[in-house]
Amino acid sequence: MWQKDLGKNNKTNTSWQKVAPWYQKIVGDSGHFYHREVILPNVLRLLNLKPGEKLIDLGCGQGVLARTISSDIEYAGFDVSPEMIKTAISLDKNLKHRYTTIDVTHTILNQRADKIAIILALQNMKKPFVVIRNCREMLNLHGKLVIVLNHLAFRIPKHGDWTVKNDRQYRIVDNYMTPLEIPIESSPFDKKNNELSYSYHYPLSFYSEVLFDNGFVIEKIEEWVSPKKSTGSKAEIEDKGRAEIPLFMAIVASIR
Repeated sequence: MWQKDLGKNNKTNTSWQKVAPWYQKIVGDSGHFYHREVILPNVLRLLNLKPGEKLIDLGCGQGVLARTISSDIEYAGFDVSPEMIKTAISLDKNLKHRYTTIDVTHTILNQRADKIAIILALQNMKKPFVVIRNCREMLNLHGKLVIVLNHLAFRIPKHGDWTVKNDRQYRIVDNYMTPLEIPIESSPFDKKNNELSYSYHYPLSFYSEVLFDNGFVIEKIEEWVSPKKSTGSKAEIEDKGRAEIPLFMAIVASIR
């Protein structure tokens, strides 16, 4: 059984309100490079939304996913940050879309949906097991849950790095099985404007266990690599490293 009260940060998930301006600068109105080139196209493929279906987006941020789906999908986005929700509303004019400021790790939402997406957000929530439990309550029969995470083995903040030896590039990882609460600085070189948010690492077996315990079966797991290309003398080994070491992991689960 995994530890389920990780770290000393008692202000669960509120850190994302403080870094909302920083996050908006990085992501922009249409998503950052990886949203556009990797994440959103693959999420849409995995969701396989049908006309008239209802989609819930947990940790929706500024509503990047909402602005890529078909206009006839009924969409509800939830995020703990009022600033991000305000931005999402200002950018989205679809009357079938609505946004709510709420901490989804505390509240079982009085909502029903055919599909739920959690894109690069579950790893920033202190109690992901509660979120998955809430997903089970909100999903209709035969509903689908799509979770996208930074790769659980290779992309742990502050615990993974690249190294080069004998003209080969390697990924070094010094932590995997141990759950971690990891502080993330928004502006480490600008102390005046620096703010902390938190990332929470768990191994894949944690997600498998929590999904199973809440009545889900994992349909598939995908690993997505970076399409970026390097230039210069190390381009060949850097490109090989990107092609071999994935950036993201997607978990598709359904109610069993």
